[in-house]
Amino acid sequence: MATVLLVIHLMIASALVGVVLLQKSEGGALGMGGGGGGGGFMTGRGTANLLTRATAGLAAAFFATSIALTILANRTAPQGSLFDTTAPAGTPGATTPATPTDGAPASGGRGGILDKLQPPASAPSEVPLNR
Repeated sequence: MATVLLVIHLMIASALVGVVLLQKSEGGALGMGGGGGGGGFMTGRGTANLLTRATAGLAAAFFATSIALTILANRTAPQGSLFDTTAPAGTPGATTPATPTDGAPASGGRGGILDKLQPPASAPSEVPLNR
């Protein structure tokens, strides 16, 4: 679903760029706007109305697909951060998770990447008990 919507979104974006580039420059600073004149397919006013409406329609479709893609990505994305995960066991520099088996962080932190970069807490040395 997301792939189809993304392809449609890209097609709308490219069509929007094309329609905007077809429009006549109002300022005339670039000097490339069609000066009008000869009997073309449509009159200058008709072309402006068609391109303005096409731009508005494509812009609305662009915003709609952008919002739909955002909602779709938000629903399908795993919760949490990429930095909260650890590397697989076979990779160099892999660490074990900093959380015990009950799910609570061992160091009192949230179990993020900064907690994993801390040096491992050394086990308390055995102190002989005075009896």
